[in-house]
Amino acid sequence: MKLIRNIIITLASLILSVNIASAGEKWDMALAYGAGNFHSANATEFAKNVSEKSGGKLTIVTHPGGSLYKGGEIFRAVRTGQAQIGERFMSALGKEDPLLEVDSQPFLATTYGAAMRLYKASKPEIVKGLDSKGLVFLYAVPWPAQGLYSKKEINSVADLKGLKFRAYNSATIRIAELTGMAPTKIEAAEISQAFSTGAVESMITSPTTGKNKKIWENGVGYFYDIAAWFPKNMVIVNKDAWNKLDAATQKLVMSEAAKAEKKGWDLSKKGNKNDKKALADAGMKVGKVNSALKKHFEDVGATMSKEWAERAGSRGQAVLAAFN
Repeated sequence: MKLIRNIIITLASLILSVNIASAGEKWDMALAYGAGNFHSANATEFAKNVSEKSGGKLTIVTHPGGSLYKGGEIFRAVRTGQAQIGERFMSALGKEDPLLEVDSQPFLATTYGAAMRLYKASKPEIVKGLDSKGLVFLYAVPWPAQGLYSKKEINSVADLKGLKFRAYNSATIRIAELTGMAPTKIEAAEISQAFSTGAVESMITSPTTGKNKKIWENGVGYFYDIAAWFPKNMVIVNKDAWNKLDAATQKLVMSEAAKAEKKGWDLSKKGNKNDKKALADAGMKVGKVNSALKKHFEDVGATMSKEWAERAGSRGQAVLAAFN
């Protein structure tokens, strides 16, 4: 009887081991933006494709809308392994590495073609910097061109003075300082509340964010298409979680990441056109700034690019040289 009992226990242990092995790895993917946002939708499709094609070796479960970790918590959560994978707005991480702010230098890259050249010039250094922090870079996708939203009409530099401005990273804080606006740090999830309560009355962000937030319902009537920059979201993986995958699964993840990146850029271009139309259709005044304001913003951009190059040191200067 004792022998039979030992055999049963051994068989049960083997079955349990096989079940655990066949279950493969499970990654929780932290996403800051709502499920309907094109970044989240693209990431969800990426996760689905990897899960289906890995043959059970890897399952990625997405958690949109900051439901797992809020935007400002995602980088730390992935780095410490609390989440295996996540998406984060790159330029919000300037304190981690100045190179991550390169795509938010005003008027450095003002078209998708220039934005792609800047990405290719900066990607090797960004990947290297993330690797040193225990992170694996998968892909990055830009938001549509950043425009200026305002509750009131802006016709001159004087109209910017004292304007309560939503900031979300060091670059937008610096823009406010150089233009005389008054910055308040507000994450994407808090935009509607901030405008409705009067905490802010202006911001620079994509037409997509304004459309998704129905920003016109919060008293915002103007969108100025200044095409200031094309900031990106990046998807990163905890290196320890990555190293648990076999080579074939790692190759699959990278292949699907490349597809997600290409699709994401295409979705961004589509949104750049359609979402500005959505703002206009909702009754907002969508247009350009006058030449004096345009020059003012370009001067601000030149100052900030110079400051960034000094802060980023030889790495940043090498990126700018490759870009130019």
